[in-house]
This record gives sequence, C-alpha cells and structure tokens, in this order.
Amino acid sequence: MENFGSFLYTKCLDFSIRIAKLYTFLCEEKKEFVFSKQILRSGTSIGANLAEAQYGISKKDFYAKTYIALKETAETMYWLEVLHRAQYLSDKEFQSLFNDCEEIKKLFVTITKTTKRTLTPNSSLSTHHS
Repeated sequence: MENFGSFLYTKCLDFSIRIAKLYTFLCEEKKEFVFSKQILRSGTSIGANLAEAQYGISKKDFYAKTYIALKETAETMYWLEVLHRAQYLSDKEFQSLFNDCEEIKKLFVTITKTTKRTLTPNSSLSTHHS
C-alpha cells in the first residue's frame, strides 16, 4: 500500500502544481479573479487532505480525510467545468486537467470504499454508494 500511497501523493502534488499554474494564468492572462480562487482552494486541498490522512490518528480519521479529499476533487471538477463553459479554458486545457482530476477521483473512490468496508461491521451486508 505504501507504493500506492506514494503514487497517489505524487499525482496529487503534481495536480496541485498544475492548479497553481492555472490560477496564475487565469489571473494574469484572463483577468479572472473569482473562479480562479475557488479552484485554487479546492484543487490544492486534495493533496493537502491526503497528506493529513497519511498521518491520521485512527482508521476513522484516515477515512474522514480521504473522503474530504474526494469531495474536494468533485468540487474541482465542477470549477473546471465552469471555467470551460465560461470560455476561460480551451477544450484542450479543460480536457487535460479534467482527465487528471477524474483519475484522482477514481483513486479516492476506491480508497474510501475500501476503508469504509474495514470500518463497518458486517460490511458485506451494508450498501455503499459514491
């Protein structure tokens, strides 16, 4: 699991850097200051929550932080769509960032489902959704 954690951590770190560069681009080139702050917060929060989760004091704490990261990923995808529809991002820029974000989201869905199963008694009988 450690290699997987390192892989995901690196993906989130790289994505945070892309988001920070997007923020700079939006502010300097597009003169957009509202949506850019939203996506900067949510997009960089994904990796920050993963970093916190890796040092969680319990499995429940780990689950809570990874679930927050999943929610931040979904929010980031929303802001990417807003920026694209508002024509601040080209199709190519949008698709590249959106695909990276979607890949990260899928990884967090897997982690949260697996972790929840280990926390839930009789987990084979409980229902899960995402």
